[in-house]
Amino acid sequence: MIDVIGHSYIRNSLKKAVERQSLSHAHLIVGEDGIGKSVVGKELALNILEKNEDKYYVDLIEFKSNKKTIGVEDIRGLIGEINKKPFEGNKKVILVYKADTMTTQGQNAFLKTIEEPPKGVYIILLCENIENILQTIKSRCQIHKLNRLSLEEIETYLEKYHVNENSIDKEVAIAFSNGIPGKMDRFLKDDVFNEVREFVVKLLKEINSKDVNVVIKYVKYITENYKDYYSEVLDNILYFSRDILLYKDIKNPDYILNKDKIEDIIELSRNLSFNKINKIINNLNNTRDSLRKNVNALITFDVMLLNILEV
Repeated sequence: MIDVIGHSYIRNSLKKAVERQSLSHAHLIVGEDGIGKSVVGKELALNILEKNEDKYYVDLIEFKSNKKTIGVEDIRGLIGEINKKPFEGNKKVILVYKADTMTTQGQNAFLKTIEEPPKGVYIILLCENIENILQTIKSRCQIHKLNRLSLEEIETYLEKYHVNENSIDKEVAIAFSNGIPGKMDRFLKDDVFNEVREFVVKLLKEINSKDVNVVIKYVKYITENYKDYYSEVLDNILYFSRDILLYKDIKNPDYILNKDKIEDIIELSRNLSFNKINKIINNLNNTRDSLRKNVNALITFDVMLLNILEV
């Protein structure tokens, strides 16, 4: 069985519903990227199928799209799989990853199947942005919102999966994760993620420049090298901005998130005004909204950096 850390209340409730044979046929598991939606969904699927090992099962359909959105044709193909009878028993589980990327047409095509699936079929939708899910879909699903792990739970996760890391990295990783295991994994194991951190420090050191070529340089670099890391770029700008504000205010490194970058933070705290940092943070919020609405990334980051440089 999958070893899941955290989310105990939701997991126990679902397990009891399976044992009582009172489990609803459609579920929507909602949470931030890296929070643990896939492991909670997989654990539920294995409980439904009465399986103990985390391996391939013919009656567990894990639907993952490598496209930006899940369209009508994708859903029609999935419905075709759903309508096939189970092979090993009398139950089948459909686990849909990134369900919030389904188009409106795709969701409408899926609606009747979610409402009345074949006998023995359970549908589990994993979703980061629930606002992208139609109300007609939400009303037909049990919704489970995953919260961030407690400090004790995230420490347990760290000791279980990253036991060999040095103490400084562990301390920073716990702070940086903010209760999200996936963020800890990326911080400790993803080289590109750590490149993003270095990149953001360089960006902030040039943020006072009035040279438009600075904008062109950084926008080009972001859109060419970090297409899958836009959220991480924005997160790191926010985290460093927060640290700079804190250090400017109280001059105490104990409260700094990026403890391994304390010298950079001290330097930036001298060079950036409170007004500048607050405007940077405000521009981040607008940038997130634009990216969420699928506005062109090149234009979005161009606007963000131009606004910051003009502050």
